[in-house]
Amino acid sequence: MREIVLDTETTGFDPESGDRIVEIGAVELFNHVATGATFHQYINPERAMPNEAFEVHGLGDDFLRDKPVFALIAQDFLDFIGDAQLVIHNAAFDMKFLNAELGWVKKQALPWERAIDTLAIARKKFPGSPASLDALCRRFNIDNSSRTLHGALLDSEILAEVYLELVGGRQPDFGLNTAASQTESDASEQVWRPTARPHRLASRVTPEERAAHAEFVKTLGDACLWSKA
Repeated sequence: MREIVLDTETTGFDPESGDRIVEIGAVELFNHVATGATFHQYINPERAMPNEAFEVHGLGDDFLRDKPVFALIAQDFLDFIGDAQLVIHNAAFDMKFLNAELGWVKKQALPWERAIDTLAIARKKFPGSPASLDALCRRFNIDNSSRTLHGALLDSEILAEVYLELVGGRQPDFGLNTAASQTESDASEQVWRPTARPHRLASRVTPEERAAHAEFVKTLGDACLWSKA
C-alpha cells in the first residue's frame, strides 16, 4: 500500500481570494514504512507575501522570486503522488489549495476521498485534547525541536511519524516476510505458531530442592493450594 504524506505552505487561507501555494513537501510510505522518496518544491506565488504568512513560514518575496510557478511543477507533483492515498493534517485546507492550483493550470482535481485527514483521526481518538501537529508530537514523544518555523517538507516528515502512531504505532502490519508482492491473505497463512513438544523436558529440580519445598508448604497450613494438589 502506497501513501503520500504531504504538507503545503501558502500566502494565506483562501485561494478564491487570491492566496497561493508557496511550498509543497511530501514523503512516500509503503506499507506504513518510509521509503526515503520525497518531493519538495518552493513555488513563486506571483503575488506579494502578506506579513502574517511570512511570520508563519519565513518564505518572503526575495526568496521566492526566482522559484518556478506552479504550472511548471504541477506535472512533477502529480507524477510523484500517482494514485496513492494522501495523508494530510487538516486535509480540507491543503486539498482546497491543491485543487485550486490544479484547476488554474487545467489539470484534473484530486478526489477528496483520496485524503486521509490526520486531524480528524486525532480528534476522534483523543476527543477534547489538542490535536495540532505540535501537540501530537508531544503526545507521542516525537522530536520536533527543529520546527521553529513551518516548513512543508519538515512538517510532512514529522506528520509521517505522527500518522504511524495514530494508526497503531510504527509499522503496525509488522511481519517477517518483507516481500511487497505478498497479499494479506498469503501473509496470514504464513503466521508462525508454536507446536507441542513431542517429549516433555526433564525436570531440573533436585531432590534436595523438592524436600525443602515440601517443608515450606507444611508451614502454610492445610488451606494452602499446594497441599491440595
